[in-house]
This record gives sequence, structure tokens and C-alpha cells, in this order.
Amino acid sequence: MIAFRCVWHTAGGVVAAALLTACSSQGPRPDSQLLTAASAIEQAEATQARQYEPVLLNQAQNKVADARELIDEEEFDRARLLLEQATVDAQLAGARSDTAKARQAVDEINKNIESLRMQIDSSAQ
Repeated sequence: MIAFRCVWHTAGGVVAAALLTACSSQGPRPDSQLLTAASAIEQAEATQARQYEPVLLNQAQNKVADARELIDEEEFDRARLLLEQATVDAQLAGARSDTAKARQAVDEINKNIESLRMQIDSSAQ
């Protein structure tokens, strides 16, 4: 009877340990998410986000750095979340940078149009 209890307790302990391991599973390393985030940052930098959206771009870079530390600590789920946020931040920085450049181009075109109107008006008089 005592041997049966020991086996039962041991089996229960093994099952509990297996359940805890399964519940805290971190899944695979988020290497593809790391590459995606790094690529999004590079693309944002190519759109001159450093000039137009430096804060947002820095946030993305900081999140990638934090995610790398979490990966080293095998906190893959938390790292994955940060990498997804970094990707979105970088994409947003790139989009905002493109928008700012487009606005500047529109402003320049409007100035040129106004200048031409003034020249036409002065020539007509």
C-alpha cells in the first residue's frame, strides 16, 4: 500500500511538472519576426524616417533591442510581441515620413503655381 502511494505521488508530480512545462511553453524562437522588424526599420530609414519621425523610429529600434535581450533569456512570447510592435512602429514611421515628404512637395508646387500666377498677372498689366 505504501509503495502504491509513492508511485501515485511520483506520477502526480511528473504530470504536474509536464503541465507546468506545457503551460509556460515559449514556442519557437521568433527569428523570422526579428528579421521582419529589422527589415521594417531599414525600410523606414530609407524613407528618411530618421529626419521626419525620429521618435517613432527610435521606439522601434529600442523594442528590437529589448526583444533581443528577451530572446537571450528565452522569453520568446514576450520577444515576439515586442517585435510585432517594433514592426508596426517602423512601418508607421515610414508612412508618416512619406506623408511629410508628399506634403512638402505639394507645398512647393503650390508656391510655384502662385509665383507663376503673379508673373502672369504682372505681364498682363
